[in-house]
Amino acid sequence: MLKIRLSRHGKKKDPRYKIVIAQSTSPRDGKFIDCIGYYHPTEKEDNKKLSIDMKKLSHWLSFGAKQTDVILRICKKYQKSSV
Repeated sequence: MLKIRLSRHGKKKDPRYKIVIAQSTSPRDGKFIDCIGYYHPTEKEDNKKLSIDMKKLSHWLSFGAKQTDVILRICKKYQKSSV
């Protein structure tokens, strides 16, 4: 099963995440199929905190990929701020 989830990068106390498509059995920071964006929660400017390619997101959702709870929350926040 495909999952849309976060993959942690960055350094200690400065987390940076890639939003990736991965098999549900692969490790958190392991092999992934596609990177569709990034999330930097500690960034001060709102326009640099989050970037998601919505076309890729809808493409993978049509293939049956499931979003994690965190990704759902982030996407809702992104849609509210872009409106």
